Amino acid sequence: MVPILAIAFILIPLAELAVLIAVGDVIGLVPTLVLLLAVSVAGAWLAKREGLAAWRRFQFALADGRMPTVEVADGAMILLAGALLLTPGFLSDVAGILLLLPPTRAMARRLAPRLAARRLRRSGRRVVIVDGTARPAESTQATWGKAEVADRPAAPPERDPFA
Repeated sequence: MVPILAIAFILIPLAELAVLIAVGDVIGLVPTLVLLLAVSVAGAWLAKREGLAAWRRFQFALADGRMPTVEVADGAMILLAGALLLTPGFLSDVAGILLLLPPTRAMARRLAPRLAARRLRRSGRRVVIVDGTARPAESTQATWGKAEVADRPAAPPERDPFA
C-alpha cells in the first residue's frame, strides 16, 4: 500500500509538472494555460453529458427491475474522470478523457475484478470469483435459517395507474 501512495502523491505530480514544463517550452506559457483550460472545460462538458446518460441508464435499469451494476460502475468511473479532468495537468486529463469513453470504461469494468482477485491472491488468501466479484473462499457458504416473514394471506394486486 505504501508504494502505491508514494506513486500517487510524489511521482504523479512530478510527472505532471514535467509534462507541463515540456509543453510550455514547446508552445509557450499562455498557449499552455489556454490549452489546459480548454481541455478542462471540454472534459467537464463531456463528463456532464456522459454522467447524465449513465443516470438515465441507471433509472431505466431500475424501471426494468434489474440490478444496475454496470450503470453504477459507469457512474463511478465518470465521477473519477471528472475529478481527473479538474486536476491541472495533461496526464490526468488524458486519463480522465479515456475514462469518459464508453469502450475504455467497458474494458475497465472487465479488468477490475481480475485485478482485485490478483491482489487478494497475493495477500495469501484463497479467493473465489462469483458473479464477477472476488470473495474469500469461506464466504461462499450459505446457511439457511428460519423465514423472516410469517405466512399471511396474499394481498390483492395493486392497480397500475399507468396502464
